Amino acid sequence: MPQNVPANPKIALLMLLAGVSGAAAFGQGLTAPDFKSNKPTPRTADGHPDLSGYWKGTRETRPVGNIAKDLPDHKLPFTPEGEAAWKHNTTATIDPESLCIIGGIPRHDASGLPFEVLQGKNKVAFLYWYSYFRLIPIDAKRKHTEDPDPSFFGEELAHWDKDALVIDSIGFKDTTVWIDENGDPHSDDMHVVERWTRPDYDHIHVDATIDDKKFYTKPFTYQRTWVLGKPDEELHEYSCSENNVDRDHLGFGPGPIRSDGSRGYEELKPLPPPLDAPKR
Repeated sequence: MPQNVPANPKIALLMLLAGVSGAAAFGQGLTAPDFKSNKPTPRTADGHPDLSGYWKGTRETRPVGNIAKDLPDHKLPFTPEGEAAWKHNTTATIDPESLCIIGGIPRHDASGLPFEVLQGKNKVAFLYWYSYFRLIPIDAKRKHTEDPDPSFFGEELAHWDKDALVIDSIGFKDTTVWIDENGDPHSDDMHVVERWTRPDYDHIHVDATIDDKKFYTKPFTYQRTWVLGKPDEELHEYSCSENNVDRDHLGFGPGPIRSDGSRGYEELKPLPPPLDAPKR
């Protein structure tokens, strides 16, 4: 693990939200400035946009990690069952990613960390920090199974709708899972439709619709744009549980959520020295 980067992903993410980093790879997720691009969208041999690249979140994406980013007052339309699940998540559960449990979607769409896309003719792969990945078939004729085996990313099927790659996902796990970094829940009834586009060479964009009739009174949307990383930027090996010294000291819930919907502590204290640092 890079020096001075906490072994606990929850602490590392809070550092990202605060703009603090002990390693360049972690810091680049939230520090990339947005900009206008005049370069055309790259395309594959069959004419579709090529989504491949290393994609970084921008400073303009606020609040990061909050799936209610685009909703009035950042309020999700909970059903009574959904509100009870939210209270349970924020008062009785530890951040699943801090325990090395896969974040899934749409949580990864809201994450502050960069990701990489590798696009082929019949499949597309999304590669994430913490060594998670999605491998999605691109086949307009393929249909969802009648009773898919529940998983963190769901049963994902993709097809092209003109210049948009549409990813339709059902069959999600409903326990030990948060829908975003703020502890918001989802049930096994969740249905997510993502529309991924590349409007120019330097940007990738997602429009996601989340429909979960058990926990939310109506469908809601989330949208976001990332910028292309530099040619030498790429994902590196990461072991979530390696030297996770914070595991037994984590509290319930996502930590403090500010009035603007962002997450993080108002007054940051200096990070402690590495465990192997000499005492003075």
